[in-house]
Amino acid sequence: MIEIRKSQERGYADHGWLKSFHSFSFADYHDPKHMGFGSLRVINEDRVAAGMGFGTHGHRDMEILSYVLDGALAHKDSIGNGSTIRPGDVQRMSAGTGVRHSEANDSKDKTTHFLQIWIEPNVTGITPSYEEKHFAESSKRGKLRLVASSDAREGSVKIHADAAVYAGLFDGAEAATLAIKLGRRAYVYVVRGNVSVNDENVGGGDAVKLIGVDEVVIKNGDNAEVLVFDLA
Repeated sequence: MIEIRKSQERGYADHGWLKSFHSFSFADYHDPKHMGFGSLRVINEDRVAAGMGFGTHGHRDMEILSYVLDGALAHKDSIGNGSTIRPGDVQRMSAGTGVRHSEANDSKDKTTHFLQIWIEPNVTGITPSYEEKHFAESSKRGKLRLVASSDAREGSVKIHADAAVYAGLFDGAEAATLAIKLGRRAYVYVVRGNVSVNDENVGGGDAVKLIGVDEVVIKNGDNAEVLVFDLA
């Protein structure tokens, strides 16, 4: 089964300082047909105005990934971490028993554009932790680079979930194939540009759900950036 969710079908919230598209039900956007996909619970595409941000708030028992597209995102949390992530960085926060944090755009004149991703953990009540890594553009060019996994293999950040997240950049003849094991599912999110996913043409903000397939084939990119989730 292959199902496409078009960009314009997503939920949308405009808070002035924050403009956010919701791939799944989140906050005031509720759609019982889109509550998540496997352990993937949230993909919010956020644009944060200069000098603004998310004030200190709490989470627990959730794996939270931040993926910056443009600009920079300043992070502070209750377990002593503070840093600024930029395009190419992947930030992972395991909320576990509870963590409080803030995320802000410290720029005076530039909007920060990033993805906020939540994945449900396969273990609860763990000690909260934080990790960030940079993945060079060259490592994603024409391939699917593992950026998050349950065992931190290949230099990816570690998530406490039965999931793997890949990032890739595709243009022209560049192509990649990801094998999907029997019984698992895949979710492809097109970050930007246009690309073919298993011969379906999709563009920025579109997503493709794949169940019962043995591979994900990415090709025919036009300045495309994609995330692929391998999920139980």
